[in-house]
Amino acid sequence: MTKFGYLVPQFPGQTHIFFWREIAEMERRGAQPVLLSTTRPAAGLIAHDWSQAAMARTTYLGRLDPVAALAALPRLPLAEILRDARNQPPAFLRDIALAAPAARLLTRKCREQGIAHVHVHSCGRAALVAALARRAGGPDYSLTLHGPLADYGPGQGFKWRRARFATVITQRLLDQLRGALGPDLPQRVIVQPMGVNTDQLSRDAPYRPAQPDEVLRLFTCARLNIVKGHEDLLIALRRLLDAGRRAELVIAGEDDAGGSGYRTVLEARIDALHLRDHVRLLGAVDAEEVKRQLRAAHLFVLASWEEPLGVALMEAMSCAVPVIGTNAGGVGELIADGRDGVLVPPRSPAALAAAIAGLADAPGRARDLAAAGRARILRRFDAGRGAETLLQEITRPDHP
Repeated sequence: MTKFGYLVPQFPGQTHIFFWREIAEMERRGAQPVLLSTTRPAAGLIAHDWSQAAMARTTYLGRLDPVAALAALPRLPLAEILRDARNQPPAFLRDIALAAPAARLLTRKCREQGIAHVHVHSCGRAALVAALARRAGGPDYSLTLHGPLADYGPGQGFKWRRARFATVITQRLLDQLRGALGPDLPQRVIVQPMGVNTDQLSRDAPYRPAQPDEVLRLFTCARLNIVKGHEDLLIALRRLLDAGRRAELVIAGEDDAGGSGYRTVLEARIDALHLRDHVRLLGAVDAEEVKRQLRAAHLFVLASWEEPLGVALMEAMSCAVPVIGTNAGGVGELIADGRDGVLVPPRSPAALAAAIAGLADAPGRARDLAAAGRARILRRFDAGRGAETLLQEITRPDHP
């Protein structure tokens, strides 16, 4: 049985259904992932029916303990850290100090449990924890990059230099990574998209487009953050209503503060646009509620300004809902415009409104896109693929 550490920051958060699916897929293949995390998520972000079970299984490493930080100092590779620090912002040394106690704890826990490898689903501080642990005689490690490298803080060369292998979710990210890190990359870096459980994310009845006498039901699912384009979607909805179209929007997701952050901005925007009767904010919800909303929706719309790939789009496509996304980030590697869904420019409420109206007025095209989207996910983005790739790499005998 393959036993290894599986490290995810602030696990289990509202967007972490992907990791839980991957864990289940690896266990189905006979592996034993030992769950690790940096810190617990904020209470308002614990949304899933499996969250408590996941937390009970997870060892949390992130302790802000000055005594533990001092104890970790003798094991740190100070010469390498200082070399890297010359070309890094001051935040790099701060992150080292914060990560050192967790790295010490990770090393001890892995020795106690006989864990020789840790896979880190992040290139932020969790990756730094694994990198420090390795240099102090702890387990070897691997990384997955889920978004632009700039989003994951300083010290990327230090984080990647000793990784045994890595996966990235799009070819676009891999190209950027090669340009940014060059010789610091591990020998093997594999493009492996995220995936979804296509058996669970399916329909119990055929997709039905909006009828002429119905209110058009729009659904989006993303954390409440300005880069997810929720305000653009609200403006698009206002345009549709002003043009005489009956429509409503349901938004699933919460801000990173558990409801006291960007959600307040969004609520004020809803009021300013006079959309209170047309928009529902569900907050953080579990997978069953997402599936229920997808099955009820006529269209799924994700208006992100930047999207590494788009698990929410995959979920909608797997449920055979026609999708409208933005041609931003790696979405073009998921959706072929006009074939699997519709892509519009980011930050363009007018284009969003036109795309929504176009599909609402073309029920045959909406049905075709729904079927094509589902077929695309079945071919390329099933959750089992990622689990299989990780297990193959972890057990690969010829790694250096």
